Amino acid sequence: MPAEHDVVIRNGTIYDGSGEDPVAGDVTIDGDRITAVGGRADGRGQTEIDAAGLAVAPGFINMLSWAGEALLVDGRSQSNIRQGVTLEVMGEGWSAGPLTEAMKEQVRARQANLKYDVAWTTLGEYLDHLVARGVSTNVASFVGATTVRIHVLGEDDRRPSADELARMQALVRQAMEEGAVGLASSLIYVPACFADTDELIALARAAAEYRGLYISHIRSEGDRFLEAVDEHLAITRAAGITSEIYHLKAAGRQNWPKLDAVIGKVEAARAEGLRVTADMYTYTAGATGLDASLPPWVQEGGMEALVARLRDPAIRARVIKEIAVPSSDWENNYLLAGTADRVLLVGFKNDALKPLTGETLADVAAMREQTPEETLVDLVAGDESRVGTVYFVIDEANVRREIALPWMSFGSDEASLAPEGVFLTFNPHPRAYGTFARLLGYYVRDEGVIPLPEAIRP
Repeated sequence: MPAEHDVVIRNGTIYDGSGEDPVAGDVTIDGDRITAVGGRADGRGQTEIDAAGLAVAPGFINMLSWAGEALLVDGRSQSNIRQGVTLEVMGEGWSAGPLTEAMKEQVRARQANLKYDVAWTTLGEYLDHLVARGVSTNVASFVGATTVRIHVLGEDDRRPSADELARMQALVRQAMEEGAVGLASSLIYVPACFADTDELIALARAAAEYRGLYISHIRSEGDRFLEAVDEHLAITRAAGITSEIYHLKAAGRQNWPKLDAVIGKVEAARAEGLRVTADMYTYTAGATGLDASLPPWVQEGGMEALVARLRDPAIRARVIKEIAVPSSDWENNYLLAGTADRVLLVGFKNDALKPLTGETLADVAAMREQTPEETLVDLVAGDESRVGTVYFVIDEANVRREIALPWMSFGSDEASLAPEGVFLTFNPHPRAYGTFARLLGYYVRDEGVIPLPEAIRP
């Protein structure tokens, strides 16, 4: 008798994603569809899997994935698919489209370890390009507010005119029609930080016309954490949109106690009727670039302009002084980490600097007989890149508190990699390989922070 299903998973403990208790039974898969869940499967499968003693669950959603470039190099998505991730959601502020010809040239020029052709212009074309190349996961993307801003305004620090704002809204609408899931912002970075609240409301309203989600790396996770959450909620309310806060955290020891107030603000907004959620990664260290420790004014105009300024002795001296001084005007990840030995260097573009991969900023400063601030500036200028960096800024007790929140989901905030080839030329944050495994293995199984049905619930 021929097989009646492509795959039958038998005798598993099935967690269906609802948060309810599991049930014993079988799952059948035909083509790209799950066709039956629970009970005893009718018929045989071309492939039969005995899952006795094992949990069977839907694939996980990576709400913050930077897999976009990596999938162009290796579509297998190994570091995510092996954790059970089956959907990569990309576009934190920057999305793969829409691009101008100048932006496409800039993407090519700024490529570091991963090399690829920019064979698309719009966000929809990029997603189609990925699918045509072949990827093991499903893919989705927000349209980046930063990308839309650069498309119309370049990387300058100025407000859009009424006509320019209308053009930006039109680009958001186009991306939504091409399949974007909403609008994403990343407001600590240049040029995203040049956008004011009104600009973001206008763009979010365009996404809301298509029932999109507004998701944001809010303007501060540190000294202005509470004010940044207030802005996010104001945008959500004014735009009439569902929203999410990217990688919710209180960054910097002095800000760890603020998490309680932030949770209170979000839960009050939810009680009011606003549809607000958050996501997180399961580690006490974040990762971004060394440029996240530089003042915004020196970064205006893009990486090329930044490097040129940092090579000017007078500007270099000014920046070194500003890095060391707390300011309410911008987010300084170096100061949030507290000390230079809590700043780990993990990704360089320049082959001459790659031997420093895995060293702390304190180590490199000592090697060079410099202050950490001097070394920070010189590394960005010397590498002509953001310089991939891990900052230890989060409280473990806060991680556990957030995991237990019913409105929390999870994202790696990393690329999807493989332990081979070009991916061995830089060190990723371990969240690339462990965000979901750490949730399920450490926080659920070992520590019992939340039960397994709740961890699996989207």
